Amino acid sequence: MRKTLLVSLALAVLALAFGSLVVAQDQVTIRLWGHGSSPAEEAALNAQIAAFEEAYPDIDVELLISPEYDTQLQAAFASGDYPEVFYVGQDKVDEFADAGVLAPAEDNVEDVDDIYPALVETFTYNGTFYCPAKDFSNLTLEYNIDMFDEAGVDYPTADWTWDDLRAASEQITEATGTPAFVVELNIDRWFAFYVQAGGTFYDEDGNFVFASEGENADAAVEAMEFFVGLFEDGLAVTPQDVGAGWAGEAFGQGAAAMTMEGNWIIQFLLDSYPDLNWASAELPAGPGGEGTLTFSECYGVAADNAHPEESWQLVNFLTNREGAMRVAEGGFGVMPARASSADAWLEARGEEYEPFVASSAYAVAPVLPPGFQEFRDTLTNGLVSAVEGNSTVEDAIEDAREVVEELLEE
Repeated sequence: MRKTLLVSLALAVLALAFGSLVVAQDQVTIRLWGHGSSPAEEAALNAQIAAFEEAYPDIDVELLISPEYDTQLQAAFASGDYPEVFYVGQDKVDEFADAGVLAPAEDNVEDVDDIYPALVETFTYNGTFYCPAKDFSNLTLEYNIDMFDEAGVDYPTADWTWDDLRAASEQITEATGTPAFVVELNIDRWFAFYVQAGGTFYDEDGNFVFASEGENADAAVEAMEFFVGLFEDGLAVTPQDVGAGWAGEAFGQGAAAMTMEGNWIIQFLLDSYPDLNWASAELPAGPGGEGTLTFSECYGVAADNAHPEESWQLVNFLTNREGAMRVAEGGFGVMPARASSADAWLEARGEEYEPFVASSAYAVAPVLPPGFQEFRDTLTNGLVSAVEGNSTVEDAIEDAREVVEELLEE
């Protein structure tokens, strides 16, 4: 009996050890890398990962959130040992796809039709959809209710046009002695006016057509003339003009009655300027119609990947309908990338932020082709020069257009 008991115990120990070995061998580790964000957003992501690991106990997720993300990711690409899943900015998808480090999404992403079309287009390159957006932000017009009341100006509505924006700016500036509009002097804001003037970035064949002949050229000039005119007439200032680090801070301080920022401004104003009486509206329409810019990132899956199935399981968990609902209900600012979660986001954030959702129907991502930094610099410098009175709008647009032609010929 004693011998039999000892043998049974020994077999049980061996079985337990073997079972642990099998579990250890079957355990898969997926590395997820991203850049630093708000504490609230990081906490929400950690909660999602914990839920994923509970649902998939055989998959362990190693999360790296780093302020040096871009540098670390490029070094990892160079070494050939890069994470299985990683953030991809909307301005990087073309570059990463060309470099062969991104796996195509193909049929791996659930319910693509539920993702906002603009976000699918943003992360599609040469006809291939590469990765689902993790969330996104749109530009809207934020306005100071008290300053509008002081000036006796009606609040902005979805029907506002450029003429309404300028008329309100003139009245507010005259009535309050404060510039009406504060905006970053760069193309990531000015491009919204270009789109509102009817300008496009790409043609149907995917060719970059900024300020090309015809309507695009007219739109570029018209948009810059309107934008520069606000500064020339003292109706607009930059954040730096009023001693602020960015437009949201200047707006919060009451240095201007209006600004145009994404939904990242919501939590900033609630935290930093809780007494500010403000609201948002869709950006005014231009001669080409309504238009705004959208900014997003996606979860890319590594092309060189020993665990593609598990990687896509993680990406889908974070971005499918349920994942989008978790983003919406988290209420930390960014919007979920799926239309089915829009109402939940508004319920968590507040119905007053509906203009951010409404503008999703026509938002455009200002994505440039790979290697177009020279164009970005030339156009930004031209915009600044025109505002400072050192060059004409036509010269600024022409200089940028010539750079486009040179880059496309290379």
